[in-house]
Amino acid sequence: MGILPNNTDRASTKKVGDAAEDEALLYLQQQGLRLITRNYRTPGRGGGEIDLIRRAPDGTLVFVEVRRRKSSLHGSAAASVGRVKQRRVILAAQHYLLILRSLPPCRFDVIEVTPQGCNWLRAAFDAA
Repeated sequence: MGILPNNTDRASTKKVGDAAEDEALLYLQQQGLRLITRNYRTPGRGGGEIDLIRRAPDGTLVFVEVRRRKSSLHGSAAASVGRVKQRRVILAAQHYLLILRSLPPCRFDVIEVTPQGCNWLRAAFDAA
């Protein structure tokens, strides 16, 4: 019989994730990107979620996936954003874009949060 995570494990994992998002939020703000929304979710089960939606100084809408890794022993944080996660982020982005009057230029970025700081991967994947 396996060991199931308890509520404390899930709460601490959420705290770690929230702290990584806070760090990425500050980093991108310092780079000139303005926060539009945080933790955007599509309605219903199986939908997507976007950690951060930012507006770049040139008007580009930037959908950001934040990943935290303690070490690169199991690969980079960006490498952990596989096709399934990309599809979920793209789905959520498409849903978000429905509320806009006109479509701005868009891109999908990944922020790796490591003990050494943030690594910003611009245009890490596309919607194609």
